[in-house]
Amino acid sequence: MELSPDSWTMLQLGTVALNATLVFTWAVMGLLTLAAAALRLGLSTGPEPSRLQSWWEALVETVEGQIGGMGAARPRRFLPFVATLFLFIATCNVLAVVPGFRAPTGSLSTAAALALCVLVAVPAFGIARKGIGGYLADYLRPTPLMLPFNIIGELSRTVALAVRLYGNMMSGAVLGAILLGIAPFLFPVALELLGLLTGLVQAYIFAVLAMVYIASATRAAGGAPERKSDSEGDG
Repeated sequence: MELSPDSWTMLQLGTVALNATLVFTWAVMGLLTLAAAALRLGLSTGPEPSRLQSWWEALVETVEGQIGGMGAARPRRFLPFVATLFLFIATCNVLAVVPGFRAPTGSLSTAAALALCVLVAVPAFGIARKGIGGYLADYLRPTPLMLPFNIIGELSRTVALAVRLYGNMMSGAVLGAILLGIAPFLFPVALELLGLLTGLVQAYIFAVLAMVYIASATRAAGGAPERKSDSEGDG
């Protein structure tokens, strides 16, 4: 029984093999790009936006509020990255209920790639906020002796992000396969609903953890609030 999409070769081009992880990842990326382009066509800067646009604006403001509640100043600058993580993972997991679709998040390589994106984003946002000297100084707090432990902590939480996402998705797939083998006519609907809920929860958890790490990296030393000049506007 093949549970990981990595083991399913969908296309062979000479010596290059395209597995289901690559194919479905690009499919999800294309779907999200088309959806974003379609939504953008309906946006208006006029005084009376459509009901759909008003709904989207309210949703964006709600997400910004949640990001701000995690201790991040000027939350709008983090919104594109965090929302993209959530939308990609959620779309992959929701589409898993479509027959023939294999969620890329069920691959360890995809989970690791997403975690590496967070690993790069954390210092990138931290350096942009504090400068390279200010960000690197955080590794020496509260004492320079903590430097190796802070570095290990940075790497270990990246591994934990990848393993958490991969482990939860794979455990759901294994449990589903076992239950379908026991009672194929009883569990399918319940499993599909449970899979949808689990997939959305995992996407939310991944995005929240990524934002917590970023907020920690961009927070001023000692938890002091940002200067007024830094917190005005989102650009």
